[in-house]
Amino acid sequence: MPRTACPVLQADPGMGGPVGTAATRQSKGALTLRFPGATDRIRSALRQACRHLATLPVPPDRLATIELVLAEALNNVAEHAYAGAAPGPVTLTARHDGDRLCIVLRDIGRPLPGLVPPKRTPPDLNVPTEDLPEGGFGWCLIRDLTDHVDYARHGAENRLTLEFATG
Repeated sequence: MPRTACPVLQADPGMGGPVGTAATRQSKGALTLRFPGATDRIRSALRQACRHLATLPVPPDRLATIELVLAEALNNVAEHAYAGAAPGPVTLTARHDGDRLCIVLRDIGRPLPGLVPPKRTPPDLNVPTEDLPEGGFGWCLIRDLTDHVDYARHGAENRLTLEFATG
């Protein structure tokens, strides 16, 4: 069956809203949050998003997986996109349509290197403990736990789309 575009991409095209505030728009099955890309604000937005997701007809184990992926992706925004800079805006938009949840994260931080997410290949763990990498596991986790991941750079904006089967 051919994939259709994630409908949430057309739902709210602009970053909008002042950076210092959190804006929320919510309707049945849909949520939009705007917040600064600072670690403490990301934690708060993650809690708010998870409260909304818990109201959807999604199995609890799937919700836990979605929360883990969302936490990792949002952490990447704070640690990499806005690293060394004032935290800029982040917009999280989620839409649940039947048996699929689509979440789009947008920010105006640094783009992903090469404009593509890192490959699915995990770091080699068959090395001495002192040679283990500090990072490199997050994108493997994101790719393994989602049904579809898409990244695009539109002008100065990063867009990461995460899709999950929920049925």
